[in-house]
Amino acid sequence: MSPESQLRDKLRKIEALFTGAGTAGERLAAEAALGRVKARLAELGRRDPAIETQFSMPDQWSRQLFMALSRRYGLKPYRYRRQRHTTVVIRAPKGFIDTVLWPEFTELNQALRTYLNEVTLRVIHEEIYSDASDAPEVPEALPPN
Repeated sequence: MSPESQLRDKLRKIEALFTGAGTAGERLAAEAALGRVKARLAELGRRDPAIETQFSMPDQWSRQLFMALSRRYGLKPYRYRRQRHTTVVIRAPKGFIDTVLWPEFTELNQALRTYLNEVTLRVIHEEIYSDASDAPEVPEALPPN
Protein backbone atom coordinates (compact mmCIF):
# COMPACT_ATOMS: atom_id res chain seq x y z
CA MET A 1 0.00 0.00 0.00
CA SER A 2 1.46 3.40 -1.01
CA PRO A 3 1.97 6.14 1.59
CA GLU A 4 -0.75 8.21 -0.08
CA SER A 5 -3.30 5.38 0.08
CA GLN A 6 -2.31 4.79 3.71
CA LEU A 7 -2.98 8.47 4.44
CA ARG A 8 -6.32 8.34 2.63
CA ASP A 9 -7.30 5.24 4.61
CA LYS A 10 -6.27 6.91 7.88
CA LEU A 11 -8.25 10.05 7.00
CA ARG A 12 -11.33 7.91 6.25
CA LYS A 13 -10.96 6.15 9.61
CA ILE A 14 -10.60 9.43 11.49
CA GLU A 15 -13.62 10.83 9.66
CA ALA A 16 -15.61 7.69 10.46
CA LEU A 17 -14.66 8.03 14.12
CA PHE A 18 -15.96 11.59 14.32
CA THR A 19 -19.05 11.16 12.18
CA GLY A 20 -20.11 7.88 13.79
CA ALA A 21 -20.13 5.83 10.57
CA GLY A 22 -20.24 2.06 11.21
CA THR A 23 -17.62 1.13 8.61
CA ALA A 24 -15.23 3.56 6.96
CA GLY A 25 -15.62 1.95 3.54
CA GLU A 26 -19.42 2.11 3.32
CA ARG A 27 -20.37 5.13 1.25
CA LEU A 28 -24.00 5.06 2.34
CA ALA A 29 -23.06 4.87 5.99
CA ALA A 30 -20.65 7.79 5.57
CA GLU A 31 -23.34 9.87 3.84
CA ALA A 32 -25.84 9.03 6.56
CA ALA A 33 -23.27 9.94 9.21
CA LEU A 34 -22.60 13.26 7.52
CA GLY A 35 -26.35 13.85 7.46
CA ARG A 36 -26.49 13.13 11.20
CA VAL A 37 -23.69 15.62 11.85
CA LYS A 38 -25.43 18.28 9.77
CA ALA A 39 -28.66 17.59 11.66
CA ARG A 40 -26.75 17.88 14.93
CA LEU A 41 -25.34 21.20 13.74
CA ALA A 42 -28.85 22.44 12.93
CA GLU A 43 -30.11 21.29 16.35
CA LEU A 44 -27.20 22.99 18.11
CA GLY A 45 -27.95 26.11 16.06
CA ARG A 46 -31.47 26.20 17.48
CA ARG A 47 -30.29 25.77 21.08
CA ASP A 48 -26.86 27.41 20.88
CA PRO A 49 -26.71 30.51 18.68
CA ALA A 50 -23.94 30.75 16.12
CA ILE A 51 -20.97 32.80 17.17
CA GLU A 52 -18.17 34.18 15.09
CA THR A 53 -14.92 32.35 15.79
CA GLN A 54 -11.54 33.21 14.34
CA PHE A 55 -8.85 30.60 13.72
CA SER A 56 -5.21 31.10 12.80
CA MET A 57 -3.76 28.29 10.73
CA PRO A 58 -0.02 27.58 10.80
CA ASP A 59 0.27 26.78 7.07
CA GLN A 60 -1.63 26.63 3.78
CA TRP A 61 -2.40 22.90 4.11
CA SER A 62 -4.03 23.32 7.50
CA ARG A 63 -6.03 26.29 6.23
CA GLN A 64 -7.22 24.41 3.14
CA LEU A 65 -8.18 21.38 5.24
CA PHE A 66 -10.08 23.53 7.75
CA MET A 67 -11.97 25.38 5.03
CA ALA A 68 -12.88 22.14 3.22
CA LEU A 69 -14.05 20.53 6.46
CA SER A 70 -16.09 23.62 7.35
CA ARG A 71 -17.72 23.71 3.93
CA ARG A 72 -18.51 20.00 4.12
CA TYR A 73 -20.64 20.76 7.18
CA GLY A 74 -22.41 23.62 5.40
CA LEU A 75 -20.41 26.40 7.06
CA LYS A 76 -19.04 29.33 5.07
CA PRO A 77 -15.48 30.24 6.05
CA TYR A 78 -14.36 33.80 5.36
CA ARG A 79 -11.87 36.43 6.46
CA TYR A 80 -12.07 40.19 6.75
CA ARG A 81 -10.20 42.54 4.49
CA ARG A 82 -6.61 43.04 5.64
CA GLN A 83 -6.63 39.87 7.76
CA ARG A 84 -3.77 37.52 7.09
CA HIS A 85 -4.33 34.65 4.67
CA THR A 86 -3.69 32.27 7.58
CA THR A 87 -6.82 33.57 9.34
CA VAL A 88 -10.16 31.81 8.85
CA VAL A 89 -13.41 32.97 10.44
CA ILE A 90 -16.62 30.93 10.70
CA ARG A 91 -20.04 31.41 12.28
CA ALA A 92 -21.24 28.27 14.03
CA PRO A 93 -22.57 27.13 17.40
CA LYS A 94 -19.77 26.92 19.97
CA GLY A 95 -20.85 23.41 20.95
CA PHE A 96 -20.45 22.19 17.37
CA ILE A 97 -17.02 23.78 17.05
CA ASP A 98 -15.86 22.31 20.38
CA THR A 99 -17.27 18.79 19.99
CA VAL A 100 -17.19 18.09 16.25
CA LEU A 101 -15.36 20.54 13.98
CA TRP A 102 -12.20 21.34 15.96
CA PRO A 103 -11.51 17.80 17.26
CA GLU A 104 -12.00 16.32 13.78
CA PHE A 105 -9.82 19.02 12.21
CA THR A 106 -7.10 18.42 14.80
CA GLU A 107 -6.97 14.67 14.09
CA LEU A 108 -7.07 15.08 10.31
CA ASN A 109 -4.51 17.88 10.39
CA GLN A 110 -2.08 15.79 12.45
CA ALA A 111 -2.38 12.90 9.99
CA LEU A 112 -1.86 15.25 7.04
CA ARG A 113 1.15 16.99 8.62
CA THR A 114 2.75 13.63 9.46
CA TYR A 115 2.30 12.49 5.87
CA LEU A 116 3.66 15.73 4.39
CA ASN A 117 6.67 15.59 6.72
CA GLU A 118 7.43 11.98 5.71
CA VAL A 119 7.18 12.79 2.00
CA THR A 120 9.35 15.91 2.37
CA LEU A 121 12.06 14.05 4.28
CA ARG A 122 12.01 11.18 1.79
CA VAL A 123 12.44 13.54 -1.18
CA ILE A 124 15.26 15.42 0.58
CA HIS A 125 17.04 12.16 1.45
CA GLU A 126 16.63 10.68 -2.03
CA GLU A 127 17.18 13.77 -4.20
CA ILE A 128 19.22 16.31 -2.23
CA TYR A 129 21.39 14.74 0.49
CA SER A 130 20.90 11.89 2.92
CA ASP A 131 21.67 13.92 6.07
CA ALA A 132 18.90 16.42 6.76
CA SER A 133 19.32 16.41 10.55
CA ASP A 134 19.26 19.58 12.66
CA ALA A 135 22.39 21.64 13.05
CA PRO A 136 24.32 20.73 16.23
CA GLU A 137 24.54 23.19 19.10
CA VAL A 138 27.95 24.56 19.99
CA PRO A 139 28.89 25.78 23.49
CA GLU A 140 30.04 29.28 22.38
CA ALA A 141 30.68 31.35 19.31
CA LEU A 142 33.20 29.82 16.97
CA PRO A 143 36.34 31.83 16.17
CA PRO A 144 36.27 33.64 12.83
CA ASN A 145 37.97 31.88 9.91
